[in-house]
Amino acid sequence: MSISEKDKRYVWHPFTQMKTSEDALPIVRGEGTLLFDEDGNSYIDAIASWWVNLHGHAHPYLASKISGQMQVLEHIPFAGFTHKPATDLCERLKVHLPSNQQKFFFSGDGSSAIEIALKMSIQYWRNKSEMRTRILALDGGYHGETFGAMSAGARSIFSAHFNDYLFEVVHLPFPSNASKSIDALTQELEKGDVAAFIFEPLIQGASGMRMYPAKNLSELISVAQSEGVLCIADEVMTGFGRTGTVFACNQLSVQPDFMCISKGLSGGTMPLSLTTCTQEVYDAFLGDDMTTAFLHGHSFTGNPVGCVSAIASLDLLESDECINAMKRIASRHTEFAEDLRVGKFAGLLEDVRFKGSVLAIELKADKSGYSSEVRNTLYSHFISQGVLLRPLGNVIYILPPYCITDEELDKVYKSVLSALERIAI
Repeated sequence: MSISEKDKRYVWHPFTQMKTSEDALPIVRGEGTLLFDEDGNSYIDAIASWWVNLHGHAHPYLASKISGQMQVLEHIPFAGFTHKPATDLCERLKVHLPSNQQKFFFSGDGSSAIEIALKMSIQYWRNKSEMRTRILALDGGYHGETFGAMSAGARSIFSAHFNDYLFEVVHLPFPSNASKSIDALTQELEKGDVAAFIFEPLIQGASGMRMYPAKNLSELISVAQSEGVLCIADEVMTGFGRTGTVFACNQLSVQPDFMCISKGLSGGTMPLSLTTCTQEVYDAFLGDDMTTAFLHGHSFTGNPVGCVSAIASLDLLESDECINAMKRIASRHTEFAEDLRVGKFAGLLEDVRFKGSVLAIELKADKSGYSSEVRNTLYSHFISQGVLLRPLGNVIYILPPYCITDEELDKVYKSVLSALERIAI
């Protein structure tokens, strides 16, 4: 039985329609930016496998470090125990995180990291005997698929079947206009019961790679923190160089109280996530009373293999080769965006935006958003061109591994142009 036959028999794929989805493409191996199917065809992974892969597939350095750790210690419960890979990873990350991030709580995926930050925020105020219960977020945000993460995110096709089960969150206007967002924030703060404010810094991923200025976010955080509100930066997608700095929060003039990181944390090899926080937040949970403790944990919390893969990924990320590659990709994106804005397809485009290694091309469409019908047509076209791009509805985005070559970028850009040519006919 072939891979595709087994797949049809057993596997339920995420984000696919049961009757109209494309057949799952059987992939047998990866090398660098390329994925190879069982017929030997190759595809440039121009979305870093859902934004997780920083350095390319089957990277020999990552593989060697993971293999070495597997032969020493594969896992222990991270309760009453610790190990060197976990503590070393925290030390390495502290160099890049905002200076107020002092404590690290491990879990296994981005959605879990968000749940932890939300739960900590709520319990923080209860431990301090203050009844702050409300959460603020940004319009259009996406924070994951567990119930707390869905509650914090915008109501959308992802949450539609579960809206009756989600807790109330107030969504502030998207901060492309700082004054409008700050006015709405101020009105909510006047009620005096806001526990936390959660946001994707600088780029909202799943809602269409929507981008906004660091200055605007810094102002929002400053206003919120002036009233004691805990600020949660969801860096699950934006972390590890995607916005041009290791973390998007490195571009702010203020520092959040929490950061949630995953996806690129392990270089795209192992499920791993972290929720980091300030010493002040941590201290609110200390004491002899068990009820003040943060009673939350995962079976694979602090997995040493995942931690080693994250350390190895940081080794690569910090190298001159990778730093130069990120700058090169950003420069190429800038050039291509400018060409699109003045080229023959400009009339098809609602917007072209870019930041760091992320380029987003928003098409004019009768129906925007993730469910836009143009998405399926575009996806199939890109696959036929040997390029993996998964448009967010009417938004084509390019977010490649840092090892992508100029020749491969040229092929990705040409596939976009050929897609626009097809739409224009």
